[in-house]
Amino acid sequence: MLSIQVHPDDAFAQSTGMANGKTEAWYVLSAEPGAQVAVGLKRTLNQARLRAVIADGSIADLVKWQDAAAGDVFFIPAGTIHAIGAGLVIAEIQQRSDTTFRLFDHGRLRELHVDEAVAAADLEPAKAEAAPIRLTPARTQLVSCPFFTLERIDLPANARWELLAERETWALVIAGDANVGSMHGGVGDAFFADADRIEIKVGKNGLTALLAYADSAPEPGLLRDLDVQKADLPARQDHVPALIHPEKPTGLPFRSMEGQS
Repeated sequence: MLSIQVHPDDAFAQSTGMANGKTEAWYVLSAEPGAQVAVGLKRTLNQARLRAVIADGSIADLVKWQDAAAGDVFFIPAGTIHAIGAGLVIAEIQQRSDTTFRLFDHGRLRELHVDEAVAAADLEPAKAEAAPIRLTPARTQLVSCPFFTLERIDLPANARWELLAERETWALVIAGDANVGSMHGGVGDAFFADADRIEIKVGKNGLTALLAYADSAPEPGLLRDLDVQKADLPARQDHVPALIHPEKPTGLPFRSMEGQS
């Protein structure tokens, strides 16, 4: 289990000399039975009460724990008290920041950051999660916020597509495989592009990838189907379930990036 923690927003971070805060999103790649994450508080607290529950350790019972399964998506705005439980492999998309304020650390002896955490924390329960939105048959919007957009793309076997990366764009393969430009990518491989057009030749098992880019809304011309010579433009916006792969991806070369200091 990782620590219970919070990240500052831009205003708080910049007031203390940091470049920016840290809003993030999680996509669950695999989950053991009973795995959970904590997002926000069960009830509203004031700063004095938050200090008290940090001091006696009962903050662990006041965060809102919920079940997590492969394919689930969680949005963690800056200021949200949160934690990741055991038995999870998660892809985390975030603002470029390593700033973490720990409130509780499960008996480990690392430093807590009580003053900073209390000042940065949202003291109310987290808002309800927005449902994923089907943009096109190939694209599903998972999260859009002022700092990034996160999509899942599902491309059919043996198809040819073009990715138009007008700005910083990251892709993480979570199922299937493809040749991406001159490189081959399978499960766990990540690619970066910026101001570039990249051809994607999908393998025989199709391709599912997470796509994160620095824009506050989905980019209409992001993907083009080269086999039909037309852009995969957003059409209707149908709500779709977040869980699309009942099988659990295995062998993913990921580890927690939580700070050790």
